[in-house]
Amino acid sequence: MEEEDTRDYSEPCVQCSVVNWGLTDEGRFYCKSCHNVIERTKEVLTSDVVPNAKIQSISRGFRKRKKIARETTSVCSGSVDGGSYVLKRKKGNLRMSMPMTLSFCYIALLWLREPVTLSDLLRFVIDGHIPYLNAFQYFPEEMKLYGVDLKIFHVESWPVYEDVHNKMSELAAFLDLPRFPAITDSCFLHPNILCIKYLMEANLPDELHNWTCRVVKKINAGETDFLTLDPVNKSARKVKYDVLAAAIIIVVLKLLFLLDDQYEWLLANLAGKRNQKNKEGCLWFDFKKWYKIIKKSVDVEQKKLDEERARCLWKCEKPLFYSAKEKSVVLKKRQMVVNLQRQFGALSGSRQVAEKQSPSSFQLNWAEENTDGNCFHGHILEGVLQEKGNSLTTMNTKYWLCTVKLCNEKICGQLTHYKESNFPQSYQFVLNLFSFLLRVPASLIHEEVCLIEHKLFKTKLHRK
Repeated sequence: MEEEDTRDYSEPCVQCSVVNWGLTDEGRFYCKSCHNVIERTKEVLTSDVVPNAKIQSISRGFRKRKKIARETTSVCSGSVDGGSYVLKRKKGNLRMSMPMTLSFCYIALLWLREPVTLSDLLRFVIDGHIPYLNAFQYFPEEMKLYGVDLKIFHVESWPVYEDVHNKMSELAAFLDLPRFPAITDSCFLHPNILCIKYLMEANLPDELHNWTCRVVKKINAGETDFLTLDPVNKSARKVKYDVLAAAIIIVVLKLLFLLDDQYEWLLANLAGKRNQKNKEGCLWFDFKKWYKIIKKSVDVEQKKLDEERARCLWKCEKPLFYSAKEKSVVLKKRQMVVNLQRQFGALSGSRQVAEKQSPSSFQLNWAEENTDGNCFHGHILEGVLQEKGNSLTTMNTKYWLCTVKLCNEKICGQLTHYKESNFPQSYQFVLNLFSFLLRVPASLIHEEVCLIEHKLFKTKLHRK
């Protein structure tokens, strides 16, 4: 029956140039070779030979087609899913895209409480461990990409942390998900555990963990209700677990070393002289030595990262084209690009690309058993702390706030404004260190630092 309805239409498909037509349930013609759906429809036949059920089905198809015809006539040919994507994108921002797929992934990881942060997920994407750029190249042969489907998978930029995080919150609310499994003190995403991870990666003394735990307790950042995602509670702030942990460490460093470009260097000179005289036993933490070692390591890793990004090919070997008419032009341009790359490669000399390493939660590794003295995990905070009663307190009694007053987020669009020239060099260095480790803007961590400070010193701020 289908062959009789389509045999009079002998026009080749504009997508694959094959004449092999079929009918959808709505009576529209589609190519059996590449599944391209076109505007042509089967005419309604009022004959007794056609069953009533079939007539009603075709009639419903015509009514539906008539309703959405202002909307689809200008859309390039594509799959049924691609067409619905174009219609849905006009109704809201929750449309399918590659960043949205990462939001789905992060929701799943958060629900299962897997030991992966959002910054880890995005880093795995950028490092090529998770298909993202030209992901369609990994599709099986039977999945042909064409028409409006290209808009979903065609990306020319890396995912942005805040964009994926905001989409995750919107998606969880849109799907009407219940309260997520509780983030307790035994979960990887709890700040007390994440702080251990980042203290190790930043090559900082283990003793600092006691102070990060004290700050977490003081500002109630370890409470289950604060940490657990609840999509129904729209007023609750969605926690950025990795950013929160990094900001807590920075606040602790300010409490102990002040980071005002003066006090931390004074302590470093005292620690350096003590370590030279007494080389036996535990070494005192030397901020100056730590600064030099970390800066050298980060500069090397940043250079590698910049080179990898410069070599990144945004255009895939298998080029995309929206119609058969564009195919020859796109292929010609692609061949021109390949020829130019070959010529430049011959002129610059071939460079051996390093073998891709397996994904890891750590970017910087510091082994305590090394004898080069580059690991600071076992160093003590002697000279920085003093005994007061039955507890230890800081020698430093001063503290400077990043900002005295937070902005109105509804008016300014953000809680704080970060300008490097307004802050000490040591603070900038620590901020940029964690910005590199998390692959997020320094301003995002700075904002979290300001929030923690206002919770930590809210009593004094309220008096002022």
